[in-house]
Amino acid sequence: MDLSYETLSNIAKSFGLFYLIALSIGITVYAFWPSLGNRFDKAAQSVLNDEEGPCR
Repeated sequence: MDLSYETLSNIAKSFGLFYLIALSIGITVYAFWPSLGNRFDKAAQSVLNDEEGPCR
């Protein structure tokens, strides 16, 4: 196997593509995991319940 620049570049591009696809799937599964729904809802509502206003 000839390890030229083109070969290594194609391997790196393919690895990066599959890495990003796997990372995207992992993040999506984490975001929609049923037991984490309460944590995300609480975080979303905490911004709206801030009664002090912006920091001065």
